[in-house]
Amino acid sequence: MKSLYFRIVATFALVALVSGIIAFLFSNLYYHSKLKDFNEKKILEISREIAYLHEHNELPMDEFLTSVANMNFQLYLVDENLQGTQYGDRFRNYDLEENIIKSILHGNTYYGISDFQSNLFVTGFFKDNLENSIGIPITVDGQTKALFVRPNVEKQFGEMRIVFSLLLGITFLLSLLLILIFTTFIVRPIKRLTKAARKIASGNYHIQLESNRSDEIGALANDFGRMAKSLQKLDDMRQEFVSNVSHEIQSPLTSIQGFTKAIRTKTVSKEEADRYLSIIEQESSRLSSLSKQLLMLSSLDKQVKSISKTEFRLDEQIREVILVTEWQWNQKNIEINLDLREIVINADEQLLFQVWMNLIANSIKFTDESGAIYISAKVDDDIIVVVRDTGTGIPVEELAQIFDRFYMADKSRNRTKSGSGLGLSVVKKIIDIHGGTISVSSELRKGTEFIIRLPW
Repeated sequence: MKSLYFRIVATFALVALVSGIIAFLFSNLYYHSKLKDFNEKKILEISREIAYLHEHNELPMDEFLTSVANMNFQLYLVDENLQGTQYGDRFRNYDLEENIIKSILHGNTYYGISDFQSNLFVTGFFKDNLENSIGIPITVDGQTKALFVRPNVEKQFGEMRIVFSLLLGITFLLSLLLILIFTTFIVRPIKRLTKAARKIASGNYHIQLESNRSDEIGALANDFGRMAKSLQKLDDMRQEFVSNVSHEIQSPLTSIQGFTKAIRTKTVSKEEADRYLSIIEQESSRLSSLSKQLLMLSSLDKQVKSISKTEFRLDEQIREVILVTEWQWNQKNIEINLDLREIVINADEQLLFQVWMNLIANSIKFTDESGAIYISAKVDDDIIVVVRDTGTGIPVEELAQIFDRFYMADKSRNRTKSGSGLGLSVVKKIIDIHGGTISVSSELRKGTEFIIRLPW
């Protein structure tokens, strides 16, 4: 498997190569569309200037053309017998049709550069073939001859071609070297992320990814660090959850096991056996309640997008909960005060029933004899339900934790007020999936107030 480092280097090198090829093709296109004709016209003007200068000076033809060739031109003079004389550097190839030479001897001009098709690329300009030249008629000693002219590109641009070749070659090699170096800086943080991911996969969430980069990789490193902290918190919650569930189950099971063994030995009186059986019944009921709450939380975690909403009377549902719990609040002589407006709500009826049941049952549990519970429901932008009691209250520093699973304000876990610590977690979860909010305020020995807001 090829590494990311290799892939990035290969990609950059391929981009540089493809870019060079495309640039060459565009340069070639520009040469053929613009520069080729311009170059031919310029050589044609030079050729005519040579002919003009010859006609207006007294130098012998050979001496004159030799001096012109010394200015980096390749010249070839052909007489009427098709015999040619070379001035300056030789042409690579002298193949040329006789009818072209005869046409020039008859006063026509040969445009060989634009007609030369040996090479479609711009490099064809450097081909020093005779057919890749300009041919014009010139009068020498009263006779018309054909003069072929082209610049000696090798001498005029030879050094520059070497310079440009070196420039392009060194540029490509330096680009490749810099790519090799700078790719290391790109890949290094990704390698650290890979190493951190392996640690997380092995269960080690204590990682430090310090990154001062402000680019996407820096953002990825910061998000990865936050993800590791979230996973650490989730793992801590999972361990705490398992510990709490084990504690909540082990305690009643131990009680049930002990009292059952005592009854089986028949060493206790009938009254004690009845009391033990009552305790066993209570603990079994608490275990059943715990399992139901756990199942409900598990179901709610998966049910966010699939709750079944119907329209029903919210005020009547709350009155129904009051009737269901009548025996409990009557036994403690608690006064129930209701202020319920007629409200039709579109929500999951069964889940909201569980909300009011948990909140009201909690209020009854923590309200002393002859206390009071106040319940109101009204509409003000949202549906607002308030459940307030005159019970024992909750310390201010613990209010932020009461919706955590298995959290109970009773640190000693006194069983005189039995509970699993899941009720308020269920309440908050149900309200959350309905798009609502729940807030709480409390004062020790004065009571607690829950305010629920649901979308109207």
